[in-house]
Amino acid sequence: MNKKRIVFLTGTRADFGKLKSLIRITQDSEMFDVHIFATGMHMNTRYGKTVEEIHKSGFRNIYPYINHDTIDHMDRTLAKTIDGFSHYIAEMRPDLIVIHGDRVEALAGAIVGSLNNILVAHIEGGEISGTIDESIRHAVSKLSHYHLVSNDEAKKRLIQMGEDEQSVFVIGSPDMDIMFSPNLPALEKVLAYYEIPFEKYAIAMFHPVTTEVERMKEYAENFVDALIRSKDNFVVVYPNNDIGSEAILNAYEKLKEHPSFRIFPSLRFEYFLTLLKHAQYMIGNSSAGVREAPAYGIPSIDIGTRQSNRARSETVIHADYRTQEILKAINRAKNIPYEIRRKAESPFGTGKSDRRFFELLKKKEFWEIDIQKKFNDIL
Repeated sequence: MNKKRIVFLTGTRADFGKLKSLIRITQDSEMFDVHIFATGMHMNTRYGKTVEEIHKSGFRNIYPYINHDTIDHMDRTLAKTIDGFSHYIAEMRPDLIVIHGDRVEALAGAIVGSLNNILVAHIEGGEISGTIDESIRHAVSKLSHYHLVSNDEAKKRLIQMGEDEQSVFVIGSPDMDIMFSPNLPALEKVLAYYEIPFEKYAIAMFHPVTTEVERMKEYAENFVDALIRSKDNFVVVYPNNDIGSEAILNAYEKLKEHPSFRIFPSLRFEYFLTLLKHAQYMIGNSSAGVREAPAYGIPSIDIGTRQSNRARSETVIHADYRTQEILKAINRAKNIPYEIRRKAESPFGTGKSDRRFFELLKKKEFWEIDIQKKFNDIL
């Protein structure tokens, strides 16, 4: 097989964490010429300019592209990403584009790939969440040629959407490769690196819900009030830069001089995992609360509707946006018995997604799929 050129598109700290093990295993192989198109939040200084973390991870062939107009116009961000990625692809002429999840950057990658007859592999399609993200995720799936999914439920949904079963492969969630790696940094190292003084702490990550943007100010203020009133210590991470994030960041101003809070625009993925593994609980509406936290047996409080249809664990507690309900959920999370925490499982695999990915790419027939997609009726 001739050396194949692969482009990984990443737009956020979160999807980079999902793609990281897949990038590494292919970039370390002589069989592939691997490149990274870094855009979105990676290029935003306010959110930590995490493109620098991609460089620090030892990856090569990184192309940085600024795609943000304003966070109030996701459509313009999509258009700008399509334009930039299209020019990049015209020069690179890859054999495969790899994208992840449900962001507009992934949609841009799928559009550019499908319209230029380039194979597109979508990581973690077939999942549901209930917000505009879900619609984007399904749109990406319909434009992609291969689907590398987390579990059998996601595979069934894609087949229900008319995708060819032969193009859907269950590889698990690639972030589990890193979660269960023996090489995660020690807690003491992470606490020292980020100057976190707490012996006990919880992790807070609260993202905007774009379909409820008119109420995000109220929701964010309730969230902050609940955190303060809980009297717990918190490591707080900035939200995604979607419409509504400004309301959350404004609410966080109340926390900046408070001794029980350490606030960060972003955290290195491995360092975040170490912090999560040793946290009392996680709170907010991040997918990490319904995916990574249960895998570690860490209680999590899922607030509002952003993750309302995601897979559930006994360690996940749901709460609405009212301050008092959030406080009740915090109390419940801190009292989940160890026996339940110990038995908690994640329906997203237990690692080795990178090996499954690599084995697929090694097969000659992987590269010979019909570029013209067909809808498969369920009879």
